[in-house]
Amino acid sequence: MYSRKNQPTMIQQKAPPPIGQLKVALFFVALLPLTRLLWAAYTNDFGPEPAEFVERWTGTWTFNFLLLTLCISPLRAWTQWHWLLRLRRMLGLFTFFYATLHFFAFIGFDHGFSVDAIARDIFKQPFVIVGFAAFALMIPLAATSNPWAVRKLGGHKWQELHRNIYLIGILAAIHYLWLSKVSALPWPLTYSLALGLLLAWRIRERRRKAIPVPQFPEAKPLKFFKRKPD
Repeated sequence: MYSRKNQPTMIQQKAPPPIGQLKVALFFVALLPLTRLLWAAYTNDFGPEPAEFVERWTGTWTFNFLLLTLCISPLRAWTQWHWLLRLRRMLGLFTFFYATLHFFAFIGFDHGFSVDAIARDIFKQPFVIVGFAAFALMIPLAATSNPWAVRKLGGHKWQELHRNIYLIGILAAIHYLWLSKVSALPWPLTYSLALGLLLAWRIRERRRKAIPVPQFPEAKPLKFFKRKPD
């Protein structure tokens, strides 16, 4: 006899991993570059150019976390792991964290907070202005990376503001390419290519979603009768 227990059931989606534990693990992993920096300071292992070492290290990890943040949406689309979105905010905040370290390494460690020295370096190396612009655009994104800001701004305005991450990425790539010597160009070119692929995926997705619903000329609207026809 065929019982209800033998009837096929809908396939249940796999339960998401424990997000809280993942966030804790991600937090400590994201602190590893800072730990390496602190260890270098403790052991005096900055090399012959300490300021350049700190600036390069913090700048590279800013770009790394920026790319990881931009990877979340395509990974979610390809794997259907929607829980990845819950890790994006932390990655974005660590991007800002290392960008802040990079900024203070430049104005403090390298120039001793001297406005004159910073101004001279800006005129001598204009790529610094591009880096400043990227950092300035990060500040409102970091400041609004919380539920209160989403409610205050509204979902649409909040999303429009946070789309500035694309411009930040472009400025970061220009900054990296501009400051690099010809012999060191493979690395910034690789980062720029990765950024270009991530932005190209987003452009393709926006175009795909913007395709209008096809209209069928032979389709007719439904008619409802006031009374049952004979």
